Amino acid sequence: MSELLQSERVLAQQALAYLDGLYSYAMTLTQSQAEAEDLVQETYLRAVRAFSQLAPHTNLKGWLYAILRNIWLNQIRHNHSGPRMVELDDQEHPPVLTQTAGDDPYASYVSQAACEDVRAAVNSLPQQYREVIVLREFENLSYQEISEVLGIPPGTVMSRLGRARDRLRQALTQWDHNATARFGCTAVGGESR
Repeated sequence: MSELLQSERVLAQQALAYLDGLYSYAMTLTQSQAEAEDLVQETYLRAVRAFSQLAPHTNLKGWLYAILRNIWLNQIRHNHSGPRMVELDDQEHPPVLTQTAGDDPYASYVSQAACEDVRAAVNSLPQQYREVIVLREFENLSYQEISEVLGIPPGTVMSRLGRARDRLRQALTQWDHNATARFGCTAVGGESR
């Protein structure tokens, strides 16, 4: 087996380790399960085609995220210049948390409600903030990697991340107050909030 072919196989196996993260990022960008799946599939197809051109010490994770984002941006440009299509069926179903046998049903319900509210808070952010918060907090990319993926300076990444965190903090503080009323939560010392 040639050395080039073997290195491409190793690189392809390493790339599969980022599949879940790429899918999460694609869901953040598209907010559609089918579109996210197509986006990830197209990312891997393009990455496989370009593996032979990849420099030896390239940041594979950042490279894959950049490919995914560029494909998505190209699709947006194409969609804005092409005819409008209308989806007749809403096939979007957010993932449901499953309860294990030892879980407290109330705790499971509160946890699921919290996850849904966090997801809604992240999805309510403007695109520029949603991207940096997902890439940093959920995908654990460094500021430099995010900078490369988004094509912006690291300082801009940090400022957007700070603004995104502030907006999420505000949105989730509101959830905390609503949860207190909705779930009958009590503060430390047993007093109701």
